[in-house]
Amino acid sequence: MDCSDPEILFDDSGVCNHCLKFDQVASQQWFPDAEGRRRWAGIADEIKVAGAGREYDCILGLSGGVDSSYLALKALDWGLRPLVVHVDAGWNSELAVANIEQIVKHCGYDLHTHVVDWEEMRDLHLAYLRAGVANQDVPQDHIFFASLYHFATKNGIRYILSGGNLATEGIFPDAWHGSAMDAINLRAIHKRFGERPLKHYKTISFFDYYLWYPFVKKMRTVRPLNFMPYVKAEALLELEQTVRYKPYPRKHGESLFTKLFQNYYLPTKFGYDKRRPHLSSLIVSGQMTRQEALAKLKEPLYDAQELEIDIAYFCKKLRISRAQFDELMNVAPHHFSDFATWDGRYRLLKKAQAHVERIIGKRVRVYS
Repeated sequence: MDCSDPEILFDDSGVCNHCLKFDQVASQQWFPDAEGRRRWAGIADEIKVAGAGREYDCILGLSGGVDSSYLALKALDWGLRPLVVHVDAGWNSELAVANIEQIVKHCGYDLHTHVVDWEEMRDLHLAYLRAGVANQDVPQDHIFFASLYHFATKNGIRYILSGGNLATEGIFPDAWHGSAMDAINLRAIHKRFGERPLKHYKTISFFDYYLWYPFVKKMRTVRPLNFMPYVKAEALLELEQTVRYKPYPRKHGESLFTKLFQNYYLPTKFGYDKRRPHLSSLIVSGQMTRQEALAKLKEPLYDAQELEIDIAYFCKKLRISRAQFDELMNVAPHHFSDFATWDGRYRLLKKAQAHVERIIGKRVRVYS
C-alpha cells in the first residue's frame, strides 16, 4: 500500500493499520483449518434444513470471476441446491459468458439471468461520471446484490452464498469509496446528474438491508471461502481442469466496464491503483511474497493500443463521443460523501445496537 490511502498509519514497528486490521479480522472470520471445516459443515447443514422441501436451498450470485465460479463448484461438492443468479448489467465479456455456461452445465444448476434495463443503467453510469466520484462501480455492484436479495425473497430462500473472502480481498482502503449498498448515496447522485427516472432499477433501502432482511426475513449472507484455505491459483487450476474455465488476462476481466474503471479511470483521476490492495491481500494471506507483488506493480496497467480500443468501445456503449469522454475524465473529483449518504443512520443503528446488547447481555449482529 502507499499514501494514496490518506488514512494509512504505521505503528512503532513500521506495521501499517491495514495489516493490523487484517490480523484482527482474520482471527475472527477466517478459518482455513479443521475448525473451518467443522464450522462450515454446521452452516451447510443449516442451509439444507432451511431449504428442505423447496426447489432451492440457497442463492448463489455468479459473475464468472474466479471466486464465485469456484464457489459454484464447491456448492456441488457440499450437496447444496443453489439457484444461480447472474446479473447482466451490459458489460459482460464473451469469455465471462462462456465460463458461466461451462460452470452451470457441469454442475447442473438452474441459471436465472437478470438483464438490467440498459437505458437506466447507461443513465446511472453517466450520472456517476458527471459526479466525478471514485466509486464508479456502484451502479453495477448495487444492482447485483439487490437482485440477489429480491430473488431470494421471491423464492423463499434464506441463504445467499457469496464468493467474497478475506484471502484475496482482506485489505482495502475505506477512504477510497463508500458502501455499494448505500441506496441513499446512489439516488442522491442520480437525482443530481441523471436524466431519466429509475423505474426498473431495484435498490435496497437502509431499512431492508440492516433490519428487514436479516431480522424479519431471517436471511443470511454466508461466505464459504472464509472456512477453507482458499488459494486463488489453486482454485483457478481446479476450474481449468474441471470445467475448462478460461482465465482472464487481469482481475475482474469478466466485466469490460470494471476493466477500464480499475485500470484507467481510478489511477488516472484519483491515483488509486487497485492492484495495491489486491496484491497486499495475497501477501498477508500467504499467497504471494512482497517482492513478487512489487514486481507485478512494475507492469503497465494498460497496453496503449488496448486502452484505445477499450475507450472506443466504452464511448460507443454509452453513446458519447471521445471528446465527451475526455470532458468526463476532467470533471473535478468529488468524494462520495459530498452527496447524501446513509452513514448517519448507520451510526444511530450502531448506538441502538450497543444499547440492546447492554440490556440482553449478548452480541447482536449488524451488517456493515
